Amino acid sequence: METIVYEGPQQVAYREKNSPQAAGGEVLIKTSHVGICGSDLNIYAGAHPRAEAPLVLGHEFSGTIVEGHSVLPQGTRVTVNPLLKCGTCLPCTTGQSHVCKNLKLIGIDCDGGMGAYVTVPQENVVALPDSVSLAAGALIEPIAVAVHAVRQGGYVPGDGIVIFGAGTIGLCVAQTLRSYGAADVTVVEPNEHRLQKAAELGFTTIHAEKDDIKAEVLNATNGAGADFVFDCAGHPAVLNALTDIVKVRGRIIIIAAYKKPAELNLLQGMFKELSIQFVRVYTDKDFQIAADLLAKHPEFERIITNVLRPEEAERGFQLLTSNMDAVKVMYKFK
Repeated sequence: METIVYEGPQQVAYREKNSPQAAGGEVLIKTSHVGICGSDLNIYAGAHPRAEAPLVLGHEFSGTIVEGHSVLPQGTRVTVNPLLKCGTCLPCTTGQSHVCKNLKLIGIDCDGGMGAYVTVPQENVVALPDSVSLAAGALIEPIAVAVHAVRQGGYVPGDGIVIFGAGTIGLCVAQTLRSYGAADVTVVEPNEHRLQKAAELGFTTIHAEKDDIKAEVLNATNGAGADFVFDCAGHPAVLNALTDIVKVRGRIIIIAAYKKPAELNLLQGMFKELSIQFVRVYTDKDFQIAADLLAKHPEFERIITNVLRPEEAERGFQLLTSNMDAVKVMYKFK
């Protein structure tokens, strides 16, 4: 079968491999679409602490059931919740399994969806709503990240939002907030292509390198600052702005994964009595909400900027690591 394999730092390759066989409790899925995630880029850079080559990448994917599901018939269109939980640690046994102490992911700790076929535990399979395309189905995982951040952050309709980062997660957060009733959403981003995409989707934009972010936000809020600020960028330079532009007693939501310790102005946080919420992945309920949300809001699919053939394995990663003139890059398997 066709696969895209991580073979070492800065090395992904198109390879033919034997198709996997479903064991007991597993479902064999014929892959349709699979997206490149920030975690995949971290693996590609050789910086992920768990991913080991050779590895079939991919944890954002959709496809159709071939065999193995006890309820859903062959041909059912599905996506996959990639979280693999131990089920025995304290978080797992107290209803917080998304922060399992031994959490693993399909496509990171075992072969994932960047192959023509993939096997996954039955409990991880989620049927797609009828109105959701297979391409859009591969977006449910990042939308679930956004849903979790918005729900955990305590967003209240009517509050003003600033989002740092116009990548997949940033734009998913923006669109999720809009679906929840947010009318005032501003996206901050240095990349012209991504900034243009945010504008095309109807959001107010601020160029992170050309505009005065603080002045723009304060001017738009009559000097008060934003009610909520979401960090989807994960860049140390962003942290300097977070506490500056949020209002007194405002909320900061950290979604991005910082690879190294970074400085945050805690004194300013104290003086303004800010709330800072850290979030990680999503719950099973968030994942289902994301699927239902996508069925009602097909415009999420506009985040997809490139759909490539598996043979273009290297090109997909180059699009996201060189000029970054793409948002969501996917591969489509036959």
